[in-house]
Amino acid sequence: MTSFGKTDTGLKRSSNQDSIYLSDSPVGPLPNLYIVADGMGGHAAGDFASQYAIRLVVDFIKKSTVKNPISLLKRAFIYASNEVYKEAEKDKVKNGMGTTMVAAVVIGSELYVGNIGDSRLYVIDDDIKQITMDHSLVEELIRNGQLDRNKGRNHPEKNIITRAMGSRDEAMPDFFQITLKKNSRILLCSDGLSNMVEDDEIRDIVSEDGDLERVVDYLISRANYYGGNDNISVVVVSV
Repeated sequence: MTSFGKTDTGLKRSSNQDSIYLSDSPVGPLPNLYIVADGMGGHAAGDFASQYAIRLVVDFIKKSTVKNPISLLKRAFIYASNEVYKEAEKDKVKNGMGTTMVAAVVIGSELYVGNIGDSRLYVIDDDIKQITMDHSLVEELIRNGQLDRNKGRNHPEKNIITRAMGSRDEAMPDFFQITLKKNSRILLCSDGLSNMVEDDEIRDIVSEDGDLERVVDYLISRANYYGGNDNISVVVVSV
């Protein structure tokens, strides 16, 4: 199993509030770990929130003896969310900060995923399948039948999320377990990619044989080609 990841400021933002983490080797009891986080809360706070949350999750997992990946991810997510909230309460500059997070672990042919917010995980094999579900106002409107999915990409409130790490309430992440096909690729990304590049184009790029670094660079370049409205973070894992 191999992976590559990169984060890019994009063309419209002055700072990068996204953070990524990837390890093809064991992290605590897990055989590997991949994370994308998209921070919020102002120039300094959003950048800090995403980095801090990833560090908290990784450190929690490294010290844990819990072997069930879903149970471990859940405990790590809730712990990190509480710690981000505590940190925000101590510092006026960081007040209200938070972050999305999507994390993945591959054990054999099984993929385990945790997410909170609107950063996404896709599996690409013969097609592209979005595994995570956005915790966003637009996604709620779509699920309630109040908005057509095709119009959601351009909705003026598409960036409003309904769950995040660091919120006052206890974190409510979602978790998924999927059996992977042979030669699948996994994509974790922030909304700076998924809001700019259509799923079909993402599938075509990720499906190409060859160097993962080239795949990641091309995805980022396409997001910037379409406007680069936000920070762009991409992690691709080849199983």
